[in-house]
Amino acid sequence: MAVLGASTREVAIANTFIRRLKDFGYPGRIYPIHPQASEIEGLVAYPSIAEAPEPVDYACIAIGAPRIPGTIAAAAGRLKIAQVISSGFGELEEGRALQDDLVAAARTAGVRVLGPNCLGTYSPRGGLTFPVGAPTETGTIGVISQSGGLSTDIIKRGQWRGLRFSGLVTMGNSADVKPHELLDYYFCDPQTRAVGLYLEDAGNGRAFFQMLRDHPQRKPVVILKGGRSALGRAAAASHTGALAGDDRVWDALAAQLPVALVDTVDDFLDSLIALQSLTPRPGRPTQDVVLFGNGGGSSVLGTDAFARHGLAVRPFQGPALAALEAMGLPPGTSVANPIDTPVRTLQERDGWVAGEILDHVLGLARPDAVAIHLNLAAFVGRGSVDPVGNLFQVVEQALARWPGVAHVALALRSDGSPELDDRRRDYRERGRAIGLPIFDEIAPMAAALATLARIERRLAPQG
Repeated sequence: MAVLGASTREVAIANTFIRRLKDFGYPGRIYPIHPQASEIEGLVAYPSIAEAPEPVDYACIAIGAPRIPGTIAAAAGRLKIAQVISSGFGELEEGRALQDDLVAAARTAGVRVLGPNCLGTYSPRGGLTFPVGAPTETGTIGVISQSGGLSTDIIKRGQWRGLRFSGLVTMGNSADVKPHELLDYYFCDPQTRAVGLYLEDAGNGRAFFQMLRDHPQRKPVVILKGGRSALGRAAAASHTGALAGDDRVWDALAAQLPVALVDTVDDFLDSLIALQSLTPRPGRPTQDVVLFGNGGGSSVLGTDAFARHGLAVRPFQGPALAALEAMGLPPGTSVANPIDTPVRTLQERDGWVAGEILDHVLGLARPDAVAIHLNLAAFVGRGSVDPVGNLFQVVEQALARWPGVAHVALALRSDGSPELDDRRRDYRERGRAIGLPIFDEIAPMAAALATLARIERRLAPQG
């Protein structure tokens, strides 16, 4: 790697990149490029990429915009990929000609450009990072983003919610490398299960659509689209120079393809959390849901939330209802669906009663999904039995006994106290280990399962 723009006198953004790469454990060689300095951040510096000891695979460039086309041209044959951090290009009217010069210089030099006006690449496999403290563990979610700051939010907020990434690339203005090219990479990447995109402009719209429709290894895609309103399109133009296009085009795209459009970062993260653990079933798209947890009012509101998203929490009939009623659960328990189980009920059988309930649900009702919800505050100081902790073993065993019957997801509600938030973070890690996606509330869980259902319907054979 080469890093251009680091300083010997101050901590510039390029210095920060070098420090974070070293802290993250980047395994390759790093060459600071500086016209006068002999050493930067404890590393030997070189006057130019052409004078580095060996050809450079990847360069982070954070120097003045007018100098960049010439710098890339001078690296001909010595550089493969340039991630241009600097702004001052096509996001400004006066920078559009300079952006054209940048692309022309790169093509002549045989260099591919990410950016300009972006923040970097995060790759646990490659040892690259731009956020501090990003997870070093390689996950299964690939992300493509035209916003650097938003990408930091996605990585860090996703980290604390149990999301792990196969990689994330910021693209900024997307002057050279377009979103569909990176989409092709993640579709071909065996490590990646699903792809998330924050887009303001698809670049080559036809190529983007064809990639989503025709790729032989296409995967679920979640798009957080910026610039869907008239004022949002104006904001996108000043952010990345995007020509955001007619919003109806994106709705039409989502109606035809295994693509989900979402409106917020939280929806984006929740959808990817679901796709990280749950494998879409095109042959049986999700429709019928069993809602199981503690709190009657929460169950009612949860039923409404699923209904708003087109999913049904229908009362049981026949053998499933009979088997659940025959369990003789304590008064205050309802097994009609929603299954409302107070804390005392969940502490029955030394806390293993949830396993019996799940066996009846999966074996007899055979729903498309089971949505479990628990109020963590209700279990604090309630004796030695930890039904929440036991639940992970219960779910793991139930999924092994009834493979492929239903998607299972869990909402763990917290009162916001540090104690419960820390406990929920620990539970998220346990859930991730067994393929159980965990959400903060029932409504986001319903929205994520509905996203999964839409993708399943789009993946289903047409005929």
